[in-house]
Amino acid sequence: MSGTSTDGSRRVAISGIGIVAPGGVGTKQFWDLLTNGRTATRSISMFDASQFRSRVAAECDFDPVANGLSRREIRMWDRTTQFAVVAAAEAVADSGVLDVLVPERTGVITGTACGMTQSLDSEYAIVSDEGSAWQVDQAHASPYLYDYFLPSSMAAEIAWRTGAEGPVGIVSTGCTSGIDVITHAAELIAEGSADVVIAGASDAAISPITVACFDAIKATTPRNDTPESAARPFDRTRNGFALGEGAAIFVLESVDHARRRGAHVYAEIAGHAARANAYSMTGLRLDGRELAAAITAAMRDARVGPADLDYINAHGSGTKQNDLHETAAYKASLGHVAYQKPISTIKSMIGHSLGAICSLEVAACALAIEHSVIPPTANLHERDPQCDLDYVPLVAREQQVRVALNVASGFGGFQSAVVLTKPGAVAR
Repeated sequence: MSGTSTDGSRRVAISGIGIVAPGGVGTKQFWDLLTNGRTATRSISMFDASQFRSRVAAECDFDPVANGLSRREIRMWDRTTQFAVVAAAEAVADSGVLDVLVPERTGVITGTACGMTQSLDSEYAIVSDEGSAWQVDQAHASPYLYDYFLPSSMAAEIAWRTGAEGPVGIVSTGCTSGIDVITHAAELIAEGSADVVIAGASDAAISPITVACFDAIKATTPRNDTPESAARPFDRTRNGFALGEGAAIFVLESVDHARRRGAHVYAEIAGHAARANAYSMTGLRLDGRELAAAITAAMRDARVGPADLDYINAHGSGTKQNDLHETAAYKASLGHVAYQKPISTIKSMIGHSLGAICSLEVAACALAIEHSVIPPTANLHERDPQCDLDYVPLVAREQQVRVALNVASGFGGFQSAVVLTKPGAVAR
């Protein structure tokens, strides 16, 4: 790595962060939970889950009224949109950008894997009389059903609330959505289509249909008797992930724009890449070659090498095949250096919130850079001999982080990677 580039027009800064997550609403609460290694997984309380194989999830203790939403907004918006709006409000306030926004130079891009799952689930139950009627009666449907059907309504709500009149849209690439939405937003800034983009992902899919889907393929953990330690990525006893929910929204802007207004910058988006395995909807090659290719390309885009990485935030879902696939990908892309790098996964603490989780992981990377602390992998007591890298078990680690890598692997064969750096740490 070398010194700071003088050209800040194509470099992208994170200047605001907003969080809704299991364990607490707000960035401070999120970071406190992670760095203390606490887990937010518990028995599902949002509905009667007694009929399901997996009854564990990381739910958000979210009070929409306490978080500033009106009763009308609560009626109009699915929980996914409520999360996104509240997180966006925190991010915009944190950045201090609202007073200088130029509407036509401001965009909003949101990501989600499942969209408005809870509202669609409940509305179908209503119009079908709890599933007993094959021919549904639309007269009983919510007047907001169209908004539930289109996840882009979430981006539109944030745009209306912030006055953004630039690019507005949605990214939905399954479990990689939370990275892909941020890198898409960064590209809009780098190409000159916007100066500021409010971007991030939200999912609130803890519902009967989602739990049933993952039960069918046995991807979620059946460790129902000990839900607080059910998510065990990279552990020899792992048996699936714990479902989660939440949102992370960011204010992204060009480094030049941030400099001119004297903004605090958490980190820069230095490089990114995405690949697909063209292989299987849910299966993964054990050699991890497509994820390795994404990591290598992202590092090349960021102009860093394996030795430059200070921290890797893993996908770490806790399924048998993913953790082996991911470990192989690090070895393939980083070589022997892989054994020297601290790696951890926050899914061990806040579950797997599908499309939202990668945005929450990007937030964890930015905060690790900000505070020089690496969050741990909770519940990692018995390391799998085949997952033999430094997965930072149980306890957070104080360490300077100048360059962080975040990776994601999703159904459909999607593989994404993004490199974040300390402001000015890498020449561009």
